[in-house]
Amino acid sequence: MSIDKGKRMSNSVFLHGALDLLILRVLREEALHGWAISRRIRTVSRAALDVSRGSLCPALHRLERKGWIAAEWGTSENNRSAKFYRLTARGRRRLSDQTAGWQEFASAVHRVLQHA
Repeated sequence: MSIDKGKRMSNSVFLHGALDLLILRVLREEALHGWAISRRIRTVSRAALDVSRGSLCPALHRLERKGWIAAEWGTSENNRSAKFYRLTARGRRRLSDQTAGWQEFASAVHRVLQHA
């Protein structure tokens, strides 16, 4: 995953930590296949975040192994066979926990940027 370098600093470790949260959040609304997940993140971030296949696929497999998402085969919008991922009950709990943690972290960083 990368951040548009023209807009923001790139830090792959930071982004890797955020990728699970972004995927879980995108899947909260509906089941999606990998390319649609990547597209949704890019669209909602106004093209600031671009999740490559090389980052997305390992993350999806990791989240599936942890039981936070589940997958089943279906047909994509262009009539191709695709694996669709959905959030599980465990994934919903994890999303809630991670969102709270991320908001605390972002707030702390914001305070330092404003007052240091």
